[in-house]
Amino acid sequence: MRSWRWLFIIVALLGLALALKAGLVAFGGYVLLGVYLLSRYLARAWVTNLSAERTCPTDPLEVGDSIEVVLRLKNEGSIPIGWVLVEDMLPAAEVRPKPRVTVKGRRVQVLFLRPKQVKPVKFKLTFEGRGYYSIGPCAAETGDVFGLHRRHRLLAEPAYVMVYPKILPLPSYNFSSKRPIGEIRLANRLYEDPTRTAGVRPYVLGDPLQRVHWRATARTGELHSRIYEPTSLAGATILVDFHKAGFPKRGEPTRSDLAVTAACSLAYAVSMLNQQVGLASNGRDAVERIRDEALETAEEPPPEQGYETRFEARERFELLEQNNRLRPVVVDTRRGFDQFQLIREALARLELTDGMTFPDMVFEVAPRLPKDATLIAILPRVPVETSLALGMLRRQGFAVSAVLVGIAEDGSEDRAQAAGRLMAEGIRDVRFVNSEAELMTLGDRSAAGAPADYGFLTHLA
Repeated sequence: MRSWRWLFIIVALLGLALALKAGLVAFGGYVLLGVYLLSRYLARAWVTNLSAERTCPTDPLEVGDSIEVVLRLKNEGSIPIGWVLVEDMLPAAEVRPKPRVTVKGRRVQVLFLRPKQVKPVKFKLTFEGRGYYSIGPCAAETGDVFGLHRRHRLLAEPAYVMVYPKILPLPSYNFSSKRPIGEIRLANRLYEDPTRTAGVRPYVLGDPLQRVHWRATARTGELHSRIYEPTSLAGATILVDFHKAGFPKRGEPTRSDLAVTAACSLAYAVSMLNQQVGLASNGRDAVERIRDEALETAEEPPPEQGYETRFEARERFELLEQNNRLRPVVVDTRRGFDQFQLIREALARLELTDGMTFPDMVFEVAPRLPKDATLIAILPRVPVETSLALGMLRRQGFAVSAVLVGIAEDGSEDRAQAAGRLMAEGIRDVRFVNSEAELMTLGDRSAAGAPADYGFLTHLA
C-alpha cells in the first residue's frame, strides 16, 4: 500500500507541474517516477533471484543434543543484490517464553551478494526438550535502497528433527496386578492355573509327573501332558491424557514433558521384562499434522515474486501450528523388539490438543485394548468424566492403575479429591508424580508419592 501511495503522489506532482507549466518541478517528478520504477524492478529482481539450501542432520536426537545448521544463500541473477535480510525461522513457541531450543550463532543476518555468489549462514541449535521440531523455512527480506519497496520470500523447505523423550530408570515395576485364579483367559502364558486344563500335548522330557494326563496316556499308549490356562496379567497399555485443559500455561512445558517421560519410562520398564506394551493418547501426532496441513497450504502456492509484508510470509508458515484433528494416537499392545521404539517415537511427536477429551479417547480405543494387560492411565487431572471412563474399563474386566502428574502443583484440584474420585470407581492403585526424582521411585508403592492421609492407596491393588 505504501508503494502505491508513492506512485499516486508522483503522478499528482507531475499533473500539477504540467498544469502550472513548472519545468523544474516536472523534471523532479520524472526523476522520482524513474526512481520509483527502478526501485520496484530491483526489489522484484533481487527477491526472485534468491535461492537457499539448508544442510543439517535430521537423525533422531536425545534431549540436550546439538546440531549445526548451515544455510547457503545464492544469488542466481546477473545483477548484484544490494542487501538481503535472511532468517531461518523457528516456531515462536519453541524460543519463548521458556526456550526449548537455544541458538548459538547468528541465525539472522544482512548480506550483500554479488552475481552467482554463495554465502553461508551458520548457527548451532541445542534441544532442551523432547519434540518434533521444524527448522525453517528461510525468510528473506530485500528491497530498494530508498526504502520504497520491501519484498519477502520463503526459501528452503523446512527440515524436521525429532528429539526423543528421556528414559528414567525404574528400579522396580509392580503394576502387573494379580487376579483371582480363572477370572480371565490370557494370550501371554506367564503363569498357569493348575485347576483349569486347556488341552493335552505329547510328553516332553522334564515334565513333572503331576502334569501327566494318565487317561490320554492309557488311551493312546504314549505319555501325554496337560496344558493349563494362564491367569496372571502380563504387560501394560499406557493411556496418556494430553488435553490442553489439564496443562495450564504456567506449568508448561515442564508438566507435559514429565507426563511423556513417565509414559516413556514405564514403556521401557515393561519392554525390558519382555512383556507386551502399547500406547494410546488423545494428543496429536506432529507428523500427521504437518502432512495434512501441508496439503492445505499446497493449494495456494507462494508467489514467485515474494510477499509484500513480513506478516504475510510468517502467517503462511505459522499456519502449520493449528490443528483440529479428532483421531487418537495409538500403538497397538503387543510384544516385539521394535515395540518400545514405536512408542518412544510416538511420544516424541506427541503434542497437546483440545480436539479430543480423555473419555472420548477411552471409548474409541476400548475395543482394541487387550484385557490381559494392565491399563496405566497417566493423568494431569481427574474430572468426573475421566474417573467414570476408567471405572467403566475396570467393570469391563481391565486392571486399571493411575499415575497423576503434577496435581500437587495445580491449585484447582488437590490429591485427595483426585484419589477420591478414582477410589469411588474401584481404582485403588493411584500414584503421584511431581518431579523426575519421584518418577524414579514410581515402581516402589511405598514411595509412590501419595499424601500421608492416603498412604493406604498404595497397598490395596
